[in-house]
Amino acid sequence: MTSTATTPVRSDSPTPPPTGPVDEARVAKLRAANINPRTGLATDYLNHFNEAIMLLEMIPDMPECVEDFLTWSPLSYAEHFWASNFKARDLAIEAYELADARIRAEFDNITSTMTSILTAVGAAMREASQDKTRAALAEQATGWVKPLVALAGGIINGGVEADVESIMADR
Repeated sequence: MTSTATTPVRSDSPTPPPTGPVDEARVAKLRAANINPRTGLATDYLNHFNEAIMLLEMIPDMPECVEDFLTWSPLSYAEHFWASNFKARDLAIEAYELADARIRAEFDNITSTMTSILTAVGAAMREASQDKTRAALAEQATGWVKPLVALAGGIINGGVEADVESIMADR
């Protein structure tokens, strides 16, 4: 007679958040950390993009700010929190990992689009030799990225799904 032990199945998906009375405590903990309990996302991540926008907005009047913009580098959600002084960074990363996959995919799509725009603009600015060209690139990028930051904020705060194509078509 042989015995077969069952091997527990390991899932690559995060464990869903606890249910029942623990939920209220978790909601309070998330709220206290400025993480939306419904979406599992924190607006603090948008500071990463707002920093780039602020630098881009300065370039037309202060061309030397292009060098500051060129030091901006993309960070994932987790990388942003790992590098930050955010008090609840571990909770922010965990909540993001446990977020509804559809919400997170929509959010990631928008932040990926912003990252692509900012990276492409940085590359174009490195190639440009005239301040006028860099200023035009900065203004155009700001016009594209600002609405996307607003859409990402809407997703974080539990708004309806964003439509990146329609936002980009309006530009």
